[in-house]
Amino acid sequence: MSTKLLVAFLLLSVFYACPQRLEDEEDYDDVTVNQMLAPKTQETDATQILNNLLKEYDKKLRPDIGIKPTVIDVDIYVNSIGPVSSINMEYQIDIFFAQTWTDNRLRFNSTMKILTLNSNMVGLIWIPDTIFRNSKTAEAHWITTPNQLLRIWNDGKILYTLRLTINAECQLQLHNFPMDEHSCPLIFSSWARLLTQIGSCHGIISVHLELRYFGSQTPVTLCSEIAGLSDGYPRDEMVYQWRKNSVEAADQKSWRLYQFDFMGLRNTTEVVKTSAGDYIVMTVYFDLSRRMGYFTIQTYIPCILTVVLSWVSFWIKKDATPARTALGITTVLTMTTLSTIARKSLPRVSYVTAMDLFVTVCFLFVFAALMEYAALNYYSSVKKPRYTKKRKANYSVLDVGPPPTIIALNNSMYWQEFEENCVYECLDGKDCQSFLLLLRRM
Repeated sequence: MSTKLLVAFLLLSVFYACPQRLEDEEDYDDVTVNQMLAPKTQETDATQILNNLLKEYDKKLRPDIGIKPTVIDVDIYVNSIGPVSSINMEYQIDIFFAQTWTDNRLRFNSTMKILTLNSNMVGLIWIPDTIFRNSKTAEAHWITTPNQLLRIWNDGKILYTLRLTINAECQLQLHNFPMDEHSCPLIFSSWARLLTQIGSCHGIISVHLELRYFGSQTPVTLCSEIAGLSDGYPRDEMVYQWRKNSVEAADQKSWRLYQFDFMGLRNTTEVVKTSAGDYIVMTVYFDLSRRMGYFTIQTYIPCILTVVLSWVSFWIKKDATPARTALGITTVLTMTTLSTIARKSLPRVSYVTAMDLFVTVCFLFVFAALMEYAALNYYSSVKKPRYTKKRKANYSVLDVGPPPTIIALNNSMYWQEFEENCVYECLDGKDCQSFLLLLRRM
């Protein structure tokens, strides 16, 4: 009986679970079908808008050409600054550079207000020919994709943003080094270049090429009618201007200003007049102040201690010539080494810096301490000696051996000299016995 009840219970549970599973599967299928059948109106609309905009678009022409100048609004976000190289006179900066302008040819009517596009669209529209004039090298970031962003509004407004790492030139004035302050610029404007004439081909540029044609090498001269000065857009065609709060800086924790403190930044706008027209030049100045901690530890403290060490020779006796000479020469050589090390962190400038003056004064103190002992030793040796009667060789009766054979014992000169020696010895209190013995013999 119990077995029948158990079987019936299992059958009821199976019948109850099957309808619920079917309902879940039906719900899942419905959701999938609904997603697959969802209308793609937004993507279709964006594709149609771009196709219509680029159908008759000429990217070689600037917006409003021949009507009014194109206004470029500029924003800069400073991601990091540093390091600053005093030897190469350059600094590195990582920025997000944004340019905004209006192109009436890119207006569109749609429910979509903004089209956000990637870098593939950048090469299909007109873009300002902005260059950084004081950059030595510049690098655009390409990982994982090109770090470029393009946004197009329905009224034709365009925002173009890209990330750049620039090694820019900064002419450092090192007269007050290492207590110096600098304003490192980042200068940009419309591109302007000067074509130099390579050759002469009846008054126009000639370019010599070497071509391979049917296995032969024949030099060919190509003449171009483009010569002279080729400039970017002057002020009457393109105008740069700063937006409000257009230059911002990120948190300085990730900056690599090891020897400098960031004091602030400021932006300016200048108009440069040339024979080809007036050009607007935009500049951002980054104010930096050098920290003295590194140079205090590496140069100032060792120089001061070396000077104090050279003064130790003043407490050494003047008779200790090896000690004072070794100490003086060692301190002079140490100062020479320190001055060489201090110069390695500087470019080969022709003017005197504050550190050069300090090291030179320390070197003079050390050198003067060595010369002081040399002068003292010299004047001590040439000082007039005290007058003393020259003592002659000591002769004693006990020590005197037999006189040489060439001198007779009754030689008066010999005995006179012997008598004088004995007198001197007796007067000095040394050998009166020999003097008395001489008197007895006489």
